[in-house]
Amino acid sequence: MLQRYKYLISVLLGSLSVFGFAPFYYYPIPILVLAGAFHLWKNAKSNHEAALLGLLFGLGFFCTGIYWIYISLHDFGGMPFWMAGFATFCLCGFLAIFPMTVAYFSKRSGSLLICAPLFWAFSDWVRSWIFTGFPWLSIGYSQVPFSPLANYAPVFGIYGVSLVTALSSTLLLLIMNQSTRKKSIFAISLLWLSGSLLGQVDWSKPSGGPIRVALLQGNVSQDIKWDKDVTLKTIDLYYSMISQSLSFRTPPQLIILPETALPVFIESNPEEQLQPFTQLAKAHDINLLIGAVEVNNNSYYNSMINIGKDESQYYRKSHLVPFGEFIPLKSVFGWIYRDWLNMPLSDLSRGGIKQRPMSINGQKIALNICYEDVFGEEIIRQLPEASILINASNDAWYGNSVASYQHLQISQARAMETSRMLLRSTNTGATAIIDKNGQIISHAPHFKTMTLFGQAQGYVGVTPYMIWGNDAFLLTIFLGFLFICLQNKNTFMKIKIPQSLMWN
Repeated sequence: MLQRYKYLISVLLGSLSVFGFAPFYYYPIPILVLAGAFHLWKNAKSNHEAALLGLLFGLGFFCTGIYWIYISLHDFGGMPFWMAGFATFCLCGFLAIFPMTVAYFSKRSGSLLICAPLFWAFSDWVRSWIFTGFPWLSIGYSQVPFSPLANYAPVFGIYGVSLVTALSSTLLLLIMNQSTRKKSIFAISLLWLSGSLLGQVDWSKPSGGPIRVALLQGNVSQDIKWDKDVTLKTIDLYYSMISQSLSFRTPPQLIILPETALPVFIESNPEEQLQPFTQLAKAHDINLLIGAVEVNNNSYYNSMINIGKDESQYYRKSHLVPFGEFIPLKSVFGWIYRDWLNMPLSDLSRGGIKQRPMSINGQKIALNICYEDVFGEEIIRQLPEASILINASNDAWYGNSVASYQHLQISQARAMETSRMLLRSTNTGATAIIDKNGQIISHAPHFKTMTLFGQAQGYVGVTPYMIWGNDAFLLTIFLGFLFICLQNKNTFMKIKIPQSLMWN
């Protein structure tokens, strides 16, 4: 029965994986699902059949996990429904190549249950940089923050969590085999117990007193955000929200607006151009972090600008979204924007990759904008100097979908990797305050105009991940494959090297 419907089962297994991610957080599901996928691949009749099963798994996984790409292209980008659907499916198809490749090479190795976790985790890492990177739904995120396996994040990063997650799936299958049951039970128990013990390690300690913060969620609809007739209303909205937050007996010391909150272009002197906001901030001796488009030497940057109590400081977004904030191969793809899409700010300039934290309210603040917090190794560039992390986002592009919740879970992973609090100020959600262990302290309702108040504690200290980034993970993968090669050197990969490529 299982073999008869194996192709359908593979698609369903991929689709079920999404329930391990936010907003569901059912972290055991991806482990069970991967175990089922590995079992199907192991019993495939050929390497090519295993590859097909992997491709179908990937299509089920990504079509259900990132369907919201269609919303951004069609609902807000203005692309015809058939073209938006086709483009979304093509992206899912490309991403499905990764589990297909994992299935093919794992089956070909002759040691599928040992190789599959290594290949899977390695493919998650490859997705983080190929074609500028799209590591969304890396399987390690499914364990954040509740699973004991998530506690490997401060040591090996999220791809290390992907590895132990996939390894748990393999061990579950090996437990079903009488000859490997005892060893597998011991191994999986050790793996999860070690994760629990890592959760007891305090990687950082408080630095200074907590800062009173206010995170503004303007809830400005994306389809009118850049409408000239709405610009003044949007500016008035945020000015009013700031004024109201300052009317309390103990007002916030730092107020954070979302990414491009003000639909205006800021040139040269922000304190003059944002004069009403500057006067308000200085009158109350506070700092304002404002998201806007900065213009410098005819270059346009997606920036966060600090005005008020401390000196004016900038952060310019460095890792831009392909096709959203810059046009790759403009001569090839430029017609899509000219004829089919209506996306503002689709050709921005990149900020520097070595920007340092802002000095605000006696703390060192590491800024990142929207999509940038998907890349853990880029976030640690500002660490351990930074004591607090801030992410400013606008996930309104994806409507009322799971995208903003998935993005929130990614931010939780960054907090765990760095042992720092992370503040998220967004346009429509998910605006939240996350503690250094990745737990959500407070979370604003989505699609509601409101201000989220709270406190942010700065921390100092170094996690292992800050020191070696993804290098320790990659070394682990290399040693894993080396061990397998030594154990099974005659059959591993079964790759025949042409004589012409051999050294004489």
